[in-house]
Amino acid sequence: MNAPPAVAPARLFCTFVVAGRTFAIAAAAVTEVFRGRVTTTVPRGPAAIRGLLNLRGRIVPAIDMRRRLGFEADPRDEELHVVVVAGGGEAYSLLVDAIADVVEIPLGGIEPPTAAAEGATAECIEGVHAARGGLVHVLALEAILAGLSGTTLERKTR
Repeated sequence: MNAPPAVAPARLFCTFVVAGRTFAIAAAAVTEVFRGRVTTTVPRGPAAIRGLLNLRGRIVPAIDMRRRLGFEADPRDEELHVVVVAGGGEAYSLLVDAIADVVEIPLGGIEPPTAAAEGATAECIEGVHAARGGLVHVLALEAILAGLSGTTLERKTR
């Protein structure tokens, strides 16, 4: 008898769009996705922190992924697409342009980031996957949060 072909290990990712590019984050880190508004701005906070969201009584920082990834900020102040993630025992909200889908990506199909990735984007990208609809930039949640070690987040976790 022939053995069935080995199946390459894969992981689920939540995909979203920021500045016309598709990004993915491990679905295991995502706790919910919704549309909402930033409720409070944070004076003198890190540039990528757009403000705070009230998530059913829990106050969480709202990370503007356009700013965090080094793209031009979107000045619109309308309802936002929010991806809530858990990292380091805390909740964070990622503000994105649009939510795409939950997809399964074979781990062998994630290549090292291209040389074109620069600045803040490069430090957050774990790899790139060539999907049918174009490139998907796989993000490392730890890297996104590590770049925001300003006093605002430090005070929040105390």
